[in-house]
Amino acid sequence: MTAVQFRNAEVRLSEALQATRATVQGHRVTLRELLGFVGEQGLLVFCAILAMPFLLPITLPFMSTALGFPMLLIGAAVAFNRLPWLPARLLDYALPSDTLQQVLERAARAAARFEHLVRPRLFGLTATPVINVVNGLVLVITVLLLMMPLPLVPFANTLPAIGIILLCLGLAERDGVLILLGYLVSIVSGLYIGALLWLAAKAGGNLDVAFATLREFLQRF
Repeated sequence: MTAVQFRNAEVRLSEALQATRATVQGHRVTLRELLGFVGEQGLLVFCAILAMPFLLPITLPFMSTALGFPMLLIGAAVAFNRLPWLPARLLDYALPSDTLQQVLERAARAAARFEHLVRPRLFGLTATPVINVVNGLVLVITVLLLMMPLPLVPFANTLPAIGIILLCLGLAERDGVLILLGYLVSIVSGLYIGALLWLAAKAGGNLDVAFATLREFLQRF
């Protein structure tokens, strides 16, 4: 981890991105500087984007590992209120100004489209460093659930992905309702995956048998 701290998410994401665009206009900036400008909000939205491919019922093998690792870094960064660890050579790489301007402009427009669905509320879930540590740890645990080696089991990746998206958007926009929903989905994900692993252990490691057993139980329930 670097020693550069995030700023608090006190403005709407689209406004923060537009302000960053104005700040970097006309000169090249390093990735380290850009991460400092976009702050926690920008990284959380990036984390939500990484989770979106898992909304499909079945994902490709190894995709959870490839996309999960950067999500783990972001979750840890939220918990410790610091920039995620990256190699110094990458952090000090200078980004082309024109390309960066276009990316920030498009990101700001995309953020403005969903902001009407979320709003700052239940500030107790985002207002203190302690609760943000808890939020970051919940995000890390949910990412670890997503990274479990269950690529061919329906919803094993989808449920944690929904929890990650809700947590990230809730934290980015200080929407406590979304954060609570993220907690709920994360708990359901943990119970679902835990039940699958327990049944698979009883079935000699056969995940298909475990899923069939769990589905039969749920249908009876």
